This record gives sequence, C-alpha cells and structure tokens, in this order.
Amino acid sequence: MTGRKKIVYQGEPGANSHIACREVYPDYDAVPCQTFEDCFAMIGSGTADLGMIPVENSIAGRVVDIHNLLPQSNLHIIGEYFLPIRHQLLGLAGTTLADIKTVQSHPQAIGQCRAHLRELGLVPVVGGDTAGSAREIAAAGDRSRGAIASRLAAEIYNLDILATDVEDEDHNTTRFIILSAESLRAAAGLGPIMTTFVFNVRNLPAALYKALGGFATGGVNMTRLESYMIDGQFTATQFLADIEGHPDERHVARAFEELAFFADYRILGVYRASPFRERALSADVTRLRVPVRGM
Repeated sequence: MTGRKKIVYQGEPGANSHIACREVYPDYDAVPCQTFEDCFAMIGSGTADLGMIPVENSIAGRVVDIHNLLPQSNLHIIGEYFLPIRHQLLGLAGTTLADIKTVQSHPQAIGQCRAHLRELGLVPVVGGDTAGSAREIAAAGDRSRGAIASRLAAEIYNLDILATDVEDEDHNTTRFIILSAESLRAAAGLGPIMTTFVFNVRNLPAALYKALGGFATGGVNMTRLESYMIDGQFTATQFLADIEGHPDERHVARAFEELAFFADYRILGVYRASPFRERALSADVTRLRVPVRGM
C-alpha cells in the first residue's frame, strides 16, 4: 500500500483524464473509476483526496452527467485545468499502417478523427472509451485492428503509434475541474479568479433577466451559463454559471446580493483561473487584428 494521496478519474488507465491527473498532480496516485458517481462517492467518503472531472470540450460541448451530479454533491471546485486532446492511431507492436483495417474508439474520438480515418480508408468501430479500446486491441492480438487513444495508452498497453495527432481540429481541448471534499477557496487579490455557482429561478417572465442584472451592471464577466430542468420538472430551471471574479470583491458581492433577491444560489467553488484562459484570449485577439496598410 502506498502512503501517497489519491486523485480519482473516470475511465481506464491511459484515458485523457488520467493524463490530466499526471500533469497536474504527479505526486498523487491516479485511481481509475468506472463511473462519475464512483468518483464523487470516493471523494465524499474520504477514500480519495481529489477528483479530476471533465466538464466541457471545445468540440463535443458539456459533459451532461457532471451538471446533474455536481449541484447535488457536497464537493467543492478548487481548480481547473485545460488539456489539449491529441489522438494517436495505435496498433499491435510490429504492425504497420497498411495492416490496419478497422479502428476502435469512443464515439466522440471517432467523430473528432472522421476525416483522417476516411482519408486512410479505415472502418471505425465504436468502443466504450479510448483507453479501454486500446486495452481491448492489445488483448485481441489481431494485427488488422487499431485503436484511437493517447500516447499514455500506447505506453501502458505496449502498442505502437502508427499515426500521430489524427484529430481533425487542432483546437480540441477539454476543461477539467478539480474537486475536493474541503472548501479550499482561493484568496482574493492573488491573480485572476473564477467562481462557479448554481441558482434556481421560477419559470416566470424576466426571472433570469432580473436575477442576472447585478452581474451586467457591475461589469462581471460571465463565461458560462447553462440551464437544465430539476428532477424532470418543467416548472423550475436550474442554472450553472462561471464568472470571472471573487465573491469578496465589491462589484461581485453586489451582484450576488441582487441575485439573492430573485433566486436561491449556492457557490460551488472559488479558484484560480487557469493560465490557458489568458493564452486563449491573446490568441483570439491576435486572430482578430486587421493589419493597417498604406500609412
């Protein structure tokens, strides 16, 4: 038994969530779980110290299960991490690309590599997940079968990388949140801060407009706002939101005071913003710049 701290993730060894765990917490033992519910339960019970949970992808959108699980849990968001997703085409050791006829992976991974697979003339086969597909291909021993998975999966399951970075879009990125049973709020004034919260409004005209008015007038940037029904009912809507700023900052505190007049809310986490956000914003600004000519 190891005395090191544990961080849980959903999936099999070699999954992208496993990679995120290793990159952010290399001194922790990364523990795989079959489901997100298992991850939440291990963190809540103290069996695991932290969790690395995907919440949204730049191509596939939000991870629906998390939006249902997170508000119901007593866990806290203490950080975020953005992982660029790079898919590799894997095969048995000693095979070549010419040997491969079919490629197995998670449906999202297949969809993200569809153009490359078509160009290579390979038939996609749906699997449970990326790392699990790599494990199954290794166990099957069929030289005509390949898998789309990570470099880490190739290392774990002793597979060769037959084609690198086969994703169709190079901006494919997954955002993870880091969960803890402890409320470890970041301090104000020590760099860019993100705050995540959930709130409920009644299904009445202008209810959402009034609830969010304080954020607009206070100049608080809301980077995400998503809605979903509570318990399958159509009479009330729950929202999950991310904002830039700390609840202790005056303009943010006033926005929450106004929100409280029109909705019940609960803060899920106050944490340092990932440097990825600033780099992504700088890249967007650079792309939008128009050169001035003839001056």
